[in-house]
Amino acid sequence: MKVHSGRSVIKFIILYTVVIILLAWALIPIFWMVQSSFKTQAGMFSLPPKLFFKPTFATYGYMFSARGGFFRFILNSAIAALSSTLVAVILGAAGGFALARGRFKRKKDISFWVISTRMAPIPAVILPLYIMFARIGLLGNIGSLLFAYTTFNLPFALWMMMVFFEDVPVALEEAALIDGCNKFQAFLRISLPTARSGLVATAVLCLMFAWNDFLFASVFSSSNTQTIPVAASLLITQQGIAWGQAMATGTVIITPMLIAGLAVRKYLVRGLSMGAVK
Repeated sequence: MKVHSGRSVIKFIILYTVVIILLAWALIPIFWMVQSSFKTQAGMFSLPPKLFFKPTFATYGYMFSARGGFFRFILNSAIAALSSTLVAVILGAAGGFALARGRFKRKKDISFWVISTRMAPIPAVILPLYIMFARIGLLGNIGSLLFAYTTFNLPFALWMMMVFFEDVPVALEEAALIDGCNKFQAFLRISLPTARSGLVATAVLCLMFAWNDFLFASVFSSSNTQTIPVAASLLITQQGIAWGQAMATGTVIITPMLIAGLAVRKYLVRGLSMGAVK
């Protein structure tokens, strides 16, 4: 018993040591970025680095002032990300339910074809989308970003929701049909609420892609529709890097996604686990 107990303690120590190292590897750069955003330019490069200092909000004050114009970038990112996520989740839920419950030939082939469109690298689709947007007058408009993000998010949302709906017991829908519901009502009142964890997980993942995108936004946006990642790239100039604004911009980029992840973490973990177990 003592031998087994000693081995368990060693395994426990090793496991938690590895976890702590991995957490430090991931969190220290984020902590350093957030901390540096409240320092002066001289304070960021002081040696040795100072962990305790008097914070300043001068960088954030300039960024969100009329001269900095950073609020416009946040608004553009929010509109494009939220709109494309909403469209992708609504259409993905409907299409995923159809693929999960439909009875038609070559359903598996269709499912694979849907997700295969998401496997294409972004540079491969930028040129055809650019030509299409230029011809219909969407280039430089928020609508082009909405369309581009939905193009990539929709196959992913449809595939994810199909997997989640396959885990919903068919007996629940059959019981609703017996009680007088039609197919749409059974989907809306029974299947969709049952798969809400998967719906939340899909929405968060789609939102993260759209919020963090740089390639689509850098090509399709104009000076009035640039998003936060594009704004961050503008801080690198021939005169140097505006480190204070760069750190503050990075903090602003990760904060909404961090808050969203923490707010729905219960549904996110449950949804991903639900779709992974077969």
